[in-house]
Amino acid sequence: MGSDRGFARALAGWVGGLAAALVALTLAASTGRMAAATLLALLASVGMVVGLVRHVGRTNLMLARFVEGLRHEDFVMRFDARGGSGFAALAEALSAAMRDLQLERGKMTEELRFCEALIDDLPVALLTVDARDCVTPANKAARLLFNRHDGVRVGDYAVYGDGLLACLSRAGASTQAVVPLHLAGGTQRAIVRAGVVARLGVPVRVLAIEPVQGALDAAELTTQTDLVRVLTHEILNSLTPVTSLAGTTAVLLGEEDPDLDDARLAVVTLARRAEGMRRFIDSYRMVARLPEPRPRSFAGAPFAAELERLFRVEWIEHALEVAVDAGLMVIADPDLLAQMLINLLRNAAQATLDVQNPRVRLSMRDHPIDGLVIAVEDNGPGVPAAVRHDVFLPFFTTRSGGTGIGLNIARQIAVAHGWRIEVGDSDLRGAAIRLFLGPFSAGSVTLPEAL
Repeated sequence: MGSDRGFARALAGWVGGLAAALVALTLAASTGRMAAATLLALLASVGMVVGLVRHVGRTNLMLARFVEGLRHEDFVMRFDARGGSGFAALAEALSAAMRDLQLERGKMTEELRFCEALIDDLPVALLTVDARDCVTPANKAARLLFNRHDGVRVGDYAVYGDGLLACLSRAGASTQAVVPLHLAGGTQRAIVRAGVVARLGVPVRVLAIEPVQGALDAAELTTQTDLVRVLTHEILNSLTPVTSLAGTTAVLLGEEDPDLDDARLAVVTLARRAEGMRRFIDSYRMVARLPEPRPRSFAGAPFAAELERLFRVEWIEHALEVAVDAGLMVIADPDLLAQMLINLLRNAAQATLDVQNPRVRLSMRDHPIDGLVIAVEDNGPGVPAAVRHDVFLPFFTTRSGGTGIGLNIARQIAVAHGWRIEVGDSDLRGAAIRLFLGPFSAGSVTLPEAL
C-alpha cells in the first residue's frame, strides 16, 4: 500500500515552503538591517514546521484512533482519509477490514445466541462447578430441578442427597453414576455425567443431570409384564400334567380294586414333575440375585486360553477359534466374566449340534470407537430378529430342554459392570453375542442397590 499522491504533493509543498522560509531567514539575518524581514521569515519557518508536523502526524493520529477502536471492539468506526491525511488506499483497506470484522462479529453473535438458546432449552439439567466450588445452574432445566436450596456453594446442594453432593465434590476425569435425587416431588433416580472443560484457561466441571425415574418405572413395568408372561407360561406347562396325574391317581386309588402298579407309576411321575417345578423355582431364585462385581485388571490372552481349555474338555467335536489382540488388558470381575463366557460358549456349542462342521469363535478385540468388544459367535441357525429382544428375559428359550436363564444371567453381569450386551448376526452365518466393555470398562457406572 503506497502513499497517496495528494499526500506526497502536499508533503513536498510543505517541505519546499519550509526550505524557502529557511533561505529567507538566512538572507535576512545575514544583512543585519532587516529586522522585520528576519522576524517574518522566522515566523514563516515556524509555521511551515508546524504545518509539516501536523500533515505527517494526522495519518498517525487516525491510525492510532483506528487501532484504539479495534481494542475497544468498536467495529462501526471507519478510517477517515479526508483533510489531507493521505493514504487513501490504506484507509480503504482498513475500513474494508473493519466492515468484515463487523460482519463476522454479527455472525458470531447470532451463533452465540443460538448456542445459548440451545443449552437453555435442553431437557437435561446442566450445572457448572468452578475452581472456588461455586455451583451455577446453566439452563432452565437446572433452575427448575434444583429450586430447594439457598446459596451457590457445593455444600448448599446437600439437600438433594449425598449422591449428587459426591458428584459435585468429585474432581478429576469424566465420571458417570446413577444417584438418588431428593426433589420436591419425592426421591428419583437420575443419571449424572460429569466432565471437565476449559473456560478462559480455567478448568470448569460440567455436570449433566437427567432424572430417569419415569423411564425406569416404565421399563420395570414392561419387564414385570414380560416376566409374568413367561412365568405363567412355564408354570402352567408344569401344572397341567401335575393336575392331570393327581386326578388320575385319585381315580385309581378310589376304585374298589385299585390298580396299585398304575397308581404307583402315577405317583412317581407326579413326584418327578414336582421336582422339576422345584428346580424351576430354584433357577428363578438364582435369577433374582444380582451379582456384585469386583473388577480388577488382567491380561486377556491367558484368560481366553483357560476358557478354550475348559471348552475343549466338554465339546470335543467342536472347533473353537480364539482371537485376542496382543497385549490386551481387561478390567472386569474375572470370575463373573468367565461364568458369562462359559455359558455363552456352551449356548453356541448347543446351537451347532445339528451342523455338519460346527464352529464356535471367541474374540476379544480393542475397537477404536466401541472400546473393548468380546464376541461369542457360531455357525448355527442364528437368532431370529423377532425374538432378539426376548432372549435376555428370564426363562425364555428357543431350544428344547433349555432353561432360559443363561442369557439373562449374562445380561445381569453386563449391567452390573456397566457394559452393553446385544445379539446379532455373525460372519460365520450364525448368531453372535457381543459384549461392549467400552473405553471405561469398569468403574465408569455406579449402580445403587435398588437399581
